[in-house]
Amino acid sequence: MTGQAGDRETIAAIATAVGGAVAILRLSGADALAIAESCWRGSPPLHRQPPRRLCLGEILDPEGQAIDRALAVRFPAPASYTGEDMVEIHCHGGGLVARTILLHLLEAGARGAEPGEFTKRAFVNGKMDLTQAEAVADIVEAHSLMALRLGKRQLEGALGRRISTIYDRLTTALADLESQLDFPEEEIEPASKSELAATLAESAKQIDRLQASKLEGEILRHGIRLVLAGPPNVGKSSLMNAILGRDRAIVTNLPGTTRDTLEEFAHIRGIPVRLIDTAGLRQARDEVETFGIERTLAEMKEAQVVLWISSAEPAAEERDLPPDLARCPTVRVENKCDLKPDETGGEGIVRVSALTGAGLDELFDAIEKTVWRQPHAEEPEVAVAARHANLLKTALPALRDAAECIEREQLELAAVSLRTAIDAIGRIHGRTVMPDVLDRIFSRFCLGK
Repeated sequence: MTGQAGDRETIAAIATAVGGAVAILRLSGADALAIAESCWRGSPPLHRQPPRRLCLGEILDPEGQAIDRALAVRFPAPASYTGEDMVEIHCHGGGLVARTILLHLLEAGARGAEPGEFTKRAFVNGKMDLTQAEAVADIVEAHSLMALRLGKRQLEGALGRRISTIYDRLTTALADLESQLDFPEEEIEPASKSELAATLAESAKQIDRLQASKLEGEILRHGIRLVLAGPPNVGKSSLMNAILGRDRAIVTNLPGTTRDTLEEFAHIRGIPVRLIDTAGLRQARDEVETFGIERTLAEMKEAQVVLWISSAEPAAEERDLPPDLARCPTVRVENKCDLKPDETGGEGIVRVSALTGAGLDELFDAIEKTVWRQPHAEEPEVAVAARHANLLKTALPALRDAAECIEREQLELAAVSLRTAIDAIGRIHGRTVMPDVLDRIFSRFCLGK
């Protein structure tokens, strides 16, 4: 999908968060240079400055009074992020200066950019495919180095290339089918039934591999909810502090100190984790504790992983999960192992000490194994998101139906099913995407991206 650089309004937005030392404003569109020069003055003027070079000048208010010293840089089309003429202005941060400049740019003819509109224009102008555009948001939102590296590989086209390979192979197969249908008397060397079957089988195998990466993609992009649960006074809050490496939860020797849920973000073996400390499970002794226990049970039902914590102390309560929650992926943890260092926790139980840090590595190994549900020795080269997986799920049965029709020599029906598969695959990298889908995808971007 391509567009013309000059057929849309010039847009402007602040591209940095408020409060930093430097603020950056972006303009994109046919009038970007002229609008920028309405408030930025330098010697020589910006249109005579070399492209892609930061130039020092001043920001002038509508009365011509200088209000800030700022750098400006121009990116002529098509060698820019959006494929259009672009200008960036780098001014002092703090909010007021940047908002004043943005207001001046809007008064000079720019329109305020919508969330993700710069990247949307990059896609429309052929600067990147849709998987690369989505990777921009993944990089901005990344919560771990593993997620950041995954986003970088996708931005460089790792997923897009695999999708393009499948798409091109299937469109070639469809062209062969349609040539046999439309020109049966022509001397066209058709692909054999076995060749078409092999093409579809290889494509289905690649789609299966991509679908299998959905779990990794969802975990790396969105993280998991990990709930620390168990009876009172087994050290749930202490263990949360030990995992975080700092005192976040209040810890006392009194049972029932935690009366509400407490959330904090962490990374465990490269996995983004939302740690949730909860009230101890026991027979409630007052109304407040009742509410806390109800929240604990609700959190356990929503968790991707539960750490069920018991204690090595003789007075520790029952170690087993409540029967109605036993289906949740669970790591059983015996805390306070420093009190009985010579004992073993039994099969499937990780012994730790929140006080000394003993056993934390083994606990992290157990969490990692539970999250991935399989050996996970290295980072995935690609990992599809939910949108990609849903489209692959549509393509796969259509592809298999096409293969069955070819086997029965029902070429017209095979072509119909193959078109369905191609359309679904094309929506992943944007070759057949609809405008409303684009709006939904880019609406999750921040302003200035």
